[in-house]
Order: sequence, then C-alpha cells, then structure tokens
Amino acid sequence: MRNLIFLWVMVLSTAVYGSKAKEIKYQSSADHSEQPAMFYAPVSKEPVPLMVALHTWSGNYKQKYHKAIEQWCIKHGWAYIHPDFRGPNNRPEATGSELVVADIVSAVEYAKGATQIDSSAIYLIGTSGGGYTALVMAGHHPDLWAGVSAWVPISDLAAWHAQGKHVEALEQSCGGAPGDSPAVDAEYAKRSPITFLSNAKGTTLHLHAGIKEKIVSISHSLLAFNELAEAKDRISDKDIAYFVKKRKVPPNLQAAHPDRSYGEKQPLFTRKSGNATVTIFDGGHQLVATAAIAWIQKVHNEKTKKKK
Repeated sequence: MRNLIFLWVMVLSTAVYGSKAKEIKYQSSADHSEQPAMFYAPVSKEPVPLMVALHTWSGNYKQKYHKAIEQWCIKHGWAYIHPDFRGPNNRPEATGSELVVADIVSAVEYAKGATQIDSSAIYLIGTSGGGYTALVMAGHHPDLWAGVSAWVPISDLAAWHAQGKHVEALEQSCGGAPGDSPAVDAEYAKRSPITFLSNAKGTTLHLHAGIKEKIVSISHSLLAFNELAEAKDRISDKDIAYFVKKRKVPPNLQAAHPDRSYGEKQPLFTRKSGNATVTIFDGGHQLVATAAIAWIQKVHNEKTKKKK
C-alpha cells in the first residue's frame, strides 16, 4: 500500500512539475507582495539540494541564461528556483535593495515549503548582474549558502559607474551619480557587495572573471576576492592594474593548471584563500556552465563526505 501511495505521489508530482521549471508565485517577507519565479522540484523520499540561480543585470525570472544549470538540476534530482527579485536593475526597488535580499531569502523558504530541501545544501549561482546579486546575498546572508558561484560580477557600483557601464540604470537606482550628495553616495555603498562582503569569509565562494572582459572590469572580482582573502593571499594593486591594462596574467603570478571542465575557456590564473577562490579564465563576459556545475558538484561531494 505504501509503495502504491508513493507511486501516486510521483505521478501527481510529475504532472505538476514535469521535466522543466514551472512559473510559481511566492510571498516576499519584505512587503508581503506576490513575487514570481521559475521552480522545479524533483520527486524524492529524502531531502534534496537546492540551486538558486539569479538573472543578469537587465533580465528577469523568465530569462534562459542559466538553462544548462536548470537542466543539470532536473537530470540529477536537485530542486531549482530562478526568482525575479524585482526584475531589471534600473530602479530603487531592485539593484541590491532590501527588497531584493528579502525576495531571494523568501524564494528559498518557498522551496523549503514546497518540497523537502536539505538546508545544508543550498547553492547560489549568478552571472553578471546575477553574479553581483550573488555577492550581495553572500554578504547579507553568508550562512544560508553551501556554495556561491559568482561569474563576472560587479562588486562596487560607484566604480562601475566611473567605468561608464549602465550609468543611466545606476543613477535611476541610486538617485543620481556618485558625488551628487551624501545620500546618493550612501545608496551606492549600501547596494554594493564590497561594503558587506567581508561578512562572507566563512562562505565557500568562487569568483570568476574573463581576461577578455569588456563590460565588467576584472578588478571587480579581484578586489572582491581581496575582501575575503587572508592578508598574505591578497592580490596587489600593481598586479590588479596589470590584469586590467594588459589583459594578461602578471609575469610574477603562477599560471593556473588546465581544467577540462572549462573547455576552450581555460583558467589562466587561480588563487584560493580560506573558503574563497578567484579564477581568471580565457574568455569574456560569460558563464562557463560546465565549470560552474563541476565546482558545485565538487563542493557538494566534499560536504557530503564530511557529514558521513
């Protein structure tokens, strides 16, 4: 009888969730509004890991950028959620706001209520603006994440404004340009991961930047790493300037070992300090999904072994 009940639950769950993420709505703890997300939950008798994927700077919850991550989760029996967190980063309600932070935490809570989630195996991934928001979440809720994979992220909004990227969206979000007033400067600071990232020193976190990057300077990932690294492991200002100007690894830094998971976008430089890692790879403003998945698998396997 018990087996028949489980089989019937499986049939019902498959009808609800199918083989891809479905649109759902959940309540945000910030303002009790209904927020949309794409969600997939596998049928399982045991708690499963959860992958939280974050859309890019100008995207929303329907974006397909992390489709390979979603498909991997479905194939391997992981839950997956892709929240909206107030949509594109072009207004005060979005762009690293308190609403955004609460929305993403509430998305995790929704997943926990909708299926059995292993609370020790909640992973976060984002690219570009999603990488930025992943760092925001790491700084504000470091203990929530078993691992954070941030690809080509922005870590300092004022610096990014000075670099001439998404200037209009930044000014709409923060109330003006850096230097306009103390209040505006405070907005840039409180929405920037660099302000709070030292809180995440105990969080397993991997930063990625492409050597051919043209949208978000490599400096954002390197400076974010320095916030997390021990003093002896930090990358010097001179070396960061070399990375940015020459688009090459400084001669005094050791080259990274080859890694098959990166395919043609091989790592050129990697440094680890405590739980933080930064990798500069042979690519541009992009996610290498196979490498992201391989890293998350490795982290998850290591944590699973420790629990046994």
